[in-house]
Amino acid sequence: MLPAMIERRAFGRTGHLSTATVFGGAALARASQADADRTLDVLLQYGVNHIDTAARYGDSELRIGPWMARHRKDFFLATKTGIRTAREAREEIQRSLDRLRVDHVDLIQLHSLAHPDDWDQAMGLGGALEALIEARAQGLARFIGVTGHGWTIAAMHRRGLARFDFDSVLLPYNFFMAQQERYRKDFEEVLALCRERQVAVQVIKSIARGPWATGVRTHTTWYQPLEEQVDIDRAVHWVLGLPGVFLNTVGDLTLLPKVLDAASRFEGRPSDGEMAAMLDSNRMTSLFGLPT
Repeated sequence: MLPAMIERRAFGRTGHLSTATVFGGAALARASQADADRTLDVLLQYGVNHIDTAARYGDSELRIGPWMARHRKDFFLATKTGIRTAREAREEIQRSLDRLRVDHVDLIQLHSLAHPDDWDQAMGLGGALEALIEARAQGLARFIGVTGHGWTIAAMHRRGLARFDFDSVLLPYNFFMAQQERYRKDFEEVLALCRERQVAVQVIKSIARGPWATGVRTHTTWYQPLEEQVDIDRAVHWVLGLPGVFLNTVGDLTLLPKVLDAASRFEGRPSDGEMAAMLDSNRMTSLFGLPT
C-alpha cells in the first residue's frame, strides 16, 4: 500500500506549494550516492517537493546533484552559505551551484546567523547579504532567507527582518523549547510578523530529545533524537499543528521514513497533556544550554 501524500502549504510569498515537511539535506552529509538515491525514492513516495541543504553539510550538495538531472522541476531547491563576506560568499554560491549541477537555486540562505558579530558582518557593508542580493539579481537564486540555532535566534530573526525583507526564516522549535516563556514569546512574535509579511517559517529540531550523553551514538544527528514512532508522531504533529509552518526533516536517514510517515498521517495537534507526558517520559532537555 502506497503511503499518503504529505499535505502542501504556500511557502510564504514565493508562489510555491511546498510539502509541509521539507527534506533536510544534512542527512546526506556522509551518505553514499547509493544511499542518497534510495532516499530520493522515499521522498518521491511521499510527494516531498522541497529540498533544503547547505554548503557546510558535508557531501550533501554532491549527493543531490545527480538527482537534479532528472528531477530539477520536481523540487524547490534551497541551499545556504555560512560565509560572512560578500567576496567569499559569491565564490561559495557558485561552488554550490556547481556541486548541485544547477544554474540556479530557488532559495539561498544566510546560514546560522545567530551571533551578533556574525550578524553585523553579514548584514553590513561588504557582507554576505550583498552577495545574496547580487545572486538574486543575476538569476542564480530566486529568493533569500536566513537561518539559525540557539535560544536567541528568534529575537535575532526579528532584528534581521527589520534590516532586510527576507523571504524565509528557519529556527528551532519543539514542545520542550515552547516551555521556556521567553523563547516561546520571541518565536510567536516572529511567527506573527512572518504571517503578516508572508515570509515562510521553517522549523528544525522537532524530534530532538537532548544532547548525546556519553556512550555510543546510534544516529548521525548531532543531538539525541526521539526514536519511537509514537513519540515522533506527537513531535511532528505538534509542529505541523502550527498553520502554515514547515518542518525540516531529521538529519538521519534511518529516522527519515518515520518522520515522513508521521507527517503523512497528520490530522491535528496533540494536546498539551500528551506532549507533557512525552517530555517527561523521554527526559527531554535543552540542546543549547540554559536559556539566556
